[in-house]
Amino acid sequence: MAAYDVIIIGAGHNGLVCAAYLLKAGLKVLLLEKRSVPGGAATTEEVIPDLAPGFKFNLCAIDHEFIFLGPVIEELELAKYGLKYLYCDPSVFCPHPDGKYFLAYRSLARTCQEIARYSSRDAEKYAEFIDYWQTLMGAVSPMFNAPPQAILEIASNFNSSSLKDVFKTVGSVKKALDFIRTMISSPEELLDEWFDTEIVKAPLARLAAEIGAPPSQKGTTSGLMMLAMRHGHGIARPQGGTGALTDALVKLVKSKGGVILCDRTVKEVIIDDNNRAVGVKVAGGEEYRASKGIISNIDVQRLFLELVDPAAVNAADPELGERVKRRIVNNNETILKIDCALSELPKFEAGGGDREHLIGTVLIADSVKQVEKAHTLANLGEIPDEDPSMYLDFPTVLDPSMAPAGKHTLWIEFFAPYQIAGAEGTGLNGTGWTDELKNQVADRVIDKLAQYAPNVKDAIVARRVESPAELGVRLGAYKGNYYHLDMTLDQMIFLRPLPEIANYKTPIDGLYLSGAGTHPGGSISGMPGRNCAKVFLRSQKSFLGLF
Repeated sequence: MAAYDVIIIGAGHNGLVCAAYLLKAGLKVLLLEKRSVPGGAATTEEVIPDLAPGFKFNLCAIDHEFIFLGPVIEELELAKYGLKYLYCDPSVFCPHPDGKYFLAYRSLARTCQEIARYSSRDAEKYAEFIDYWQTLMGAVSPMFNAPPQAILEIASNFNSSSLKDVFKTVGSVKKALDFIRTMISSPEELLDEWFDTEIVKAPLARLAAEIGAPPSQKGTTSGLMMLAMRHGHGIARPQGGTGALTDALVKLVKSKGGVILCDRTVKEVIIDDNNRAVGVKVAGGEEYRASKGIISNIDVQRLFLELVDPAAVNAADPELGERVKRRIVNNNETILKIDCALSELPKFEAGGGDREHLIGTVLIADSVKQVEKAHTLANLGEIPDEDPSMYLDFPTVLDPSMAPAGKHTLWIEFFAPYQIAGAEGTGLNGTGWTDELKNQVADRVIDKLAQYAPNVKDAIVARRVESPAELGVRLGAYKGNYYHLDMTLDQMIFLRPLPEIANYKTPIDGLYLSGAGTHPGGSISGMPGRNCAKVFLRSQKSFLGLF
């Protein structure tokens, strides 16, 4: 049996980032991945080879923003391993049924000019709004690149610029109280306070709801910084698809001697008589041992409720198992994913069919009310496909390498319930989802899209539809939640996933946490992996100036 210092469960991008830092510190690392390819939610695959050969699809993550708030790309020198980012500008196009449209460029001034065509007041307020959220982002982003309860380390991340942003955000009693009110309000309330037109409010609401909650939900206003990031650091995609980030990380890990084994579904974390994590057992019974520790890159509910002996959890902390089971919140909202191979690019009537408008994200968000229904109904177990809102991309406009010459791909994210109300016990894993139903829903989503781009139906050569239940199986995600647990204020920063395990360590000796369910949360950032590596190396006294 090969000897390893560390075993990482799951070779998603955070697991790979964590492995890279551990390997640079001289440790021997094994990553075990349940799928046949590494990457988790960060893969690009040719998934319709029979009907659409040569078309490559991002099966989950696509638009990268948060990774530019941290140093992972630079510290790991990922450009040396082939990673190249292509920036989206314009970044957001939101057509409306009446022919009007919202168009955001990286340039704030140019975006305000677009908004001023409909409302001079909203254009002025938009500039103020983005300035506020960029300042707020500058004030809080140093917290992202440190363990959330490591006060001194967090403080050391602040420089003169970020301290200036802190003072600008909370530097007086009035500012501090306004900040608190902002964070505990709902996106819908703030948008009504700031703006008059649906042209501005609807796309902002749709982006805010990307954290997986309706815009009326209190404590989810952090999602409103999405456009602020696109005006600042920008939004980009790896050339070749999101999987190019995974490819670069895999090359780095292997170059440092790391081992990645796919088709290895971990079924048990092995705990010895001293209540220490010493290895794992995979499907089929094979065991792997690690001398220094186990790092879980999967969600904490599966880890503690399925992979670790309850007696070991109870011996380490008698309350932990029950708190993981009952306190962690996952609503019923996830996504139905549609990937299409296209013979030609759809022509949107709003904006005159300008190809440039399709470089970044395209939002179908006619109103805040429509966005609200899209998320609230999903939470209730209903499929919001009567008048669907959606988030979509045409990756090949920016990166033609992802399809045969002259052809295109379409990426659609449609929020849907994991468990369909009234259909319990039927369909895949009892969720109610069947092949027939998922395709019926996809048809209605495409019907809605055709109202804006009439040629889209004829342009579809082939498509792949993945139901929420299938997405949950593929990612191994609890209730299909690709963020592992909801990204609400009560489950963020030093509370994620629970206060007692928020610093990446668990009460079981040698067992650590990483991944989307840890600080600072889901999305492509690599920060959970980097922060976990910091904590692990310090516990081993192997912190060798890597950060």
